[in-house]
Amino acid sequence: MGALRRKLARAGLSGLLVTHLPDVRYLCGFTGSSAALAVTRRSARMFTDGRYTTQAAAEVKAAQVEIVGRGPAISAVQWMAAQAGAETAGFDPARTTVAELTRLKEALPARLRRTFLTPVPAPLVETLRLVKDEDELRILREAALMGCRLFDHMLGFLRPGLMEVEVAAELEHQARLMGAEGMSFDTIVASGPRSALPHGRATAARLPRRGFLTLDFGIIHEGYCSDMTRTVYLGTAKPKERQAYEAVLAAQESAVAAVTAGVKCGEVDEAARAVLRDAGLADAFTHSTGHGVGLEIHEAPRVGAGQATRLQAGMVVTIEPGIYLEGEFGIRIEDMVAVTRHGGQVLTPSPKALIEL
Repeated sequence: MGALRRKLARAGLSGLLVTHLPDVRYLCGFTGSSAALAVTRRSARMFTDGRYTTQAAAEVKAAQVEIVGRGPAISAVQWMAAQAGAETAGFDPARTTVAELTRLKEALPARLRRTFLTPVPAPLVETLRLVKDEDELRILREAALMGCRLFDHMLGFLRPGLMEVEVAAELEHQARLMGAEGMSFDTIVASGPRSALPHGRATAARLPRRGFLTLDFGIIHEGYCSDMTRTVYLGTAKPKERQAYEAVLAAQESAVAAVTAGVKCGEVDEAARAVLRDAGLADAFTHSTGHGVGLEIHEAPRVGAGQATRLQAGMVVTIEPGIYLEGEFGIRIEDMVAVTRHGGQVLTPSPKALIEL
C-alpha cells in the first residue's frame, strides 16, 4: 500500500476507490467476486457482502474488512467521505460506468457530489502491477511450466479425426487434474484452414490428416495466468508450409532476443515484423507481437508497433507473432518472457521447432 499512498500524495488525492477485482486482489489479497477497496493516506478498508464474511477474514491483508448489505462501492465512497480531512477521492474512469458514477455521487452528501470523486488520468494500481515481485514471478513460472506439461501431454493425444472440441476438453481436463484453478481464456484449437483464424475457438470440426493445428491456451495458478501457443503439423508439411513456419519461428525468436530492460515495446514488435517483412509475409501478420500477463491474461504493456513504453525488469510479456493466410493455414508461436536487466527469460521452454505428428 505504501507505493500507492505515495502516488495518492503526488496526485493530491485524499483517497482512491478501487473496484477492479484484480486490483483489489493485488492490494489486499481478496479473491471474491464482489468487493470495493477504499484507500486513504492513512488507512484502507475493504467492503464486501455477507457471502464472503469467512473468506474475507482469511484472505484480506493490509486492510480492514467491513461486511455491508448495500453496494460495496457506495459503502467505500461514503466511508472515505466521512474521514477527517477528506476532500477528493480518485476513481478509475476506465473501470467505472456513467451509471455507476451517478449512483456513487448520489450516495454522497450534497456538498460533496460535484467535487469529491475525481477521475484519475492514468490507472494508479495497474502501473504498480506492471513489475512483478519475486513471489509473483515464481507463481508465473509455475503456471507457465504447467502449460508446458499440458502441451507435452497433448502431443500424445492428438490424432486426425478428433473434433477440435475434444482436443480442448482433454486439455482443460488435464489442466484441472494438474491443479489449475481454471483456464486463463477460452482455449483456442484451430486446425486446417481454420488455423488462419487468429482466435479460432474450438468447434466440432475434425482434425485433418494433413494440415496445421494451432493450440493457444493458458491456465490460472494462484490467481496468475499463463499463456502459450504452439502450432504443430498433422502429417508431413509441404515446402511452402515448412518455409512459412520457419519464417514465423525466426520472427518469434528475433523478438524474444530483443526483450531486455530499457528497450521500447515497439522495437520488440519491429524485431518480429522485420523478419516477416523480409519473408514477404508482413501483410499476414495482423496483430501485435505481445502483451503483458499477470493477474489478468491481457495486461499492460502492449508490445505493438510504435509503442514507446520501455520494458522494465520484472515485467512479464508474451511474444507471439503469427501469420494467417485465409483459406489456407495459419501459424502462431507464443512464449511468456520475463524481462531482466540482461535480456528475456523464456518461461515456456516447450519445443518450437516444427513438430509433425
